[in-house]
Amino acid sequence: MNCSTLLSLVLMLVRLWPCCPSMQNRSAQNTDQSFTAVQRVKHGWVWEPLFATEEQTSVVPVYVGQLKSDLDKQDGNLKYILTGEGAGSIFIIENNGKIYVTQKLDREKKPFYTLRAQAINRSTQLPVEPALEFVIKVRDVNDHEPQFLDGPYVATVPEMSPEGTSVTQVTATDGDDPSYGNSARLLYSLIQGQPYFSVEPKTGVIRMASQMDRETKDQYLVIIQAKDMVGQAGAFSATATVTINLSDINDNPPKFQQRLYYMSVSEEAPVGTTVGKVFAEDSDIGENAAMNYFIEGDSSDVFGIITNNETQEGIILLKKRVDYESKRRYSIRAKVVNRYIDDRFLKEGPFEDTTIVKINVEDADEPPVFTFENYVMEIAEAAVSGSLVGVVTARDPDNDDCPVRYSIVRGMHLKRLFSINEHNGTIITTKPLDREIASWHNITVTATETRNPEKFSEANVYIQVLNVNDHAPEFPKYYETFVCENAVSGQLIQSISAVDQDDSAEGHHFYFSLAQDATNNSRFTVKDNQDNTAGIFTAKSGFRRQEQFSFYLPILILDNGTPPLTSTNTLTITVCDCDTEVNTFYCRYGAFMYAMGLSTEALVAVLACILTLLVFFLAVVAIRQQRKKSPFSEKMEEFRENIVRYDDEGGGEEDTEAFDISALRTHTVMRTHKPRKKVTTEIHSLYRQSLQVGPDSAIFRQFISEKLEEANTDPSAPPYDSLQTYAFEGTGSLAGSLSSLGSNMSDMDQSYDYLADWGPQFKKLAGMYTSHRSVGD
Repeated sequence: MNCSTLLSLVLMLVRLWPCCPSMQNRSAQNTDQSFTAVQRVKHGWVWEPLFATEEQTSVVPVYVGQLKSDLDKQDGNLKYILTGEGAGSIFIIENNGKIYVTQKLDREKKPFYTLRAQAINRSTQLPVEPALEFVIKVRDVNDHEPQFLDGPYVATVPEMSPEGTSVTQVTATDGDDPSYGNSARLLYSLIQGQPYFSVEPKTGVIRMASQMDRETKDQYLVIIQAKDMVGQAGAFSATATVTINLSDINDNPPKFQQRLYYMSVSEEAPVGTTVGKVFAEDSDIGENAAMNYFIEGDSSDVFGIITNNETQEGIILLKKRVDYESKRRYSIRAKVVNRYIDDRFLKEGPFEDTTIVKINVEDADEPPVFTFENYVMEIAEAAVSGSLVGVVTARDPDNDDCPVRYSIVRGMHLKRLFSINEHNGTIITTKPLDREIASWHNITVTATETRNPEKFSEANVYIQVLNVNDHAPEFPKYYETFVCENAVSGQLIQSISAVDQDDSAEGHHFYFSLAQDATNNSRFTVKDNQDNTAGIFTAKSGFRRQEQFSFYLPILILDNGTPPLTSTNTLTITVCDCDTEVNTFYCRYGAFMYAMGLSTEALVAVLACILTLLVFFLAVVAIRQQRKKSPFSEKMEEFRENIVRYDDEGGGEEDTEAFDISALRTHTVMRTHKPRKKVTTEIHSLYRQSLQVGPDSAIFRQFISEKLEEANTDPSAPPYDSLQTYAFEGTGSLAGSLSSLGSNMSDMDQSYDYLADWGPQFKKLAGMYTSHRSVGD
């Protein structure tokens, strides 16, 4: 048995026997045994530590220790008995008190056993002393391998991390007893991963052993080993894999794929056209590879560049139209810069790059180009037809300099006012213009290549009609002016102003004065306020309406145009029956009455008469309404009595049982009911007569008249008009009548004997007709 691989089993025996020196001697003798460590006495038992190990073979019992009582005289009179956990199966005891283990012990399953020991007299089978309970503890042996419960491991660490940076920690567990021996003491080592990583032997912390570049290798597989027994020979071990990924940092600048790019663009390309693309590579990934493109130099006003954030390409765009005839080649410098820069790596150099882009302009058949995109022209109003407005010019920018043709393309009404010479672009008027109708005219002129009509361009022409002083100033409105009979001299009775339809560059300024013919004998004066207004004042005191009801004052208004224009405007002044202050409403009323030739008293009398007549008329109408009786009252009463209301729903035209339809008939409409004649006899008689007559005969008319009378007097017939249909059989057929209506009268003239000759199928029919004829005879 190898003692280094075994754990001890402790047997504790307690026995007190202080007065027995023989027990002490026996204890001293037992000190020579290898299992005795400590000797104790308690109640006649000797307690000695004994050792046994787990995992012992079960083929041969293994000695654990010996148990002896101080009453044992070595004469074989005593025997020992074990009871408790595992007694008799796992642990046995011999007659001399030696204890053996017979099975393998596993500390991880059961770390201790509780037993009871007792000494029995063989003769009496009685215990010689009390039993003692003791515990057997199982000592551990190294029978479990270490385990990495959390493996496999995955860790991430930034690239270019300094040496000693912690990456992750791995931990293994061992099922053995950590409190005894080295069975559960683990030691970590690196099997794979040198020289990039290292591991701390006791903690399992993995650290960086050198700086690593993700762009060179972005993933490493590290294998860690854990050994128990502190790595001694015969120890168990386990391994775990650790996948270590290097995360990216911005440690690489962008680089253009080409140092020189060639591109081309047509001179017809509109603004915003994509000219080409450039691309810079960056070994980093994610936002560390994000970049921005720029254009350096004077060409940035013609070309621009934007960044495609998905592809990280630089897209060169046209910012301004190019002209082959002006400049055929451009050389621009494109620059790329990382969008996010790590300050730790600025010392490595600038995170940017540049390249040259050469762009050739391709020639194209371009449309004509106007000298100006917009033209502003002026012409005076009232200019005669054919007056020159201005000239537009356009040329073909191509080398062949194709001739162009001019035309006005928009505004048919403008074509009636202007025309253009298609060869030289001269614009003239076709009729006089009036600024007061339209002060501006906007026309669109096109220039088209004569050899290629599809190539044309347009220009806007804004024509301003200049003002000519052709409108004289005038009153802005009709002035209703009154003057009191008691007005004093110098009293202001009206303020006036003026308007002018013409424009004035310096602003309108009007001058007011009395006309020359009214200056000497006028009872009013005009005072110019020098602010485009004037005041009308009385020149004398006192006015009499009976002498002169109104005055007509001619006022001369002069403008400041070139040449200046004047106009005479008449101001009507009405004399009002008032004191000195004018009441407009009262004056209007007085003027109206004066114009009608009535005084106030006369007007009041007329209104009183009219009101009296109106009251008298209303009284007469009211009295007549009281006496008047409606001529339709009796008829309305009769109509109300004849109104019948039905609320039930019938079953259609054929439903004759739902209600009595005779209630809808009035007494005047109802006819005397006549009993129906015997229809069968009548039909037969009429039928026979109809065989000899036509529709125009008296017999036929009588037949129809009788049927019509029956329909009219039938109380069950509908009250509305109905169509009665009757068939009349003619007499012109050689075959005679096909009707069966008269067959009962003609059977005696016919013979049916031939039916007997038709066979057995007609036997019954022949019998019927034969028997019928016999009965008739």
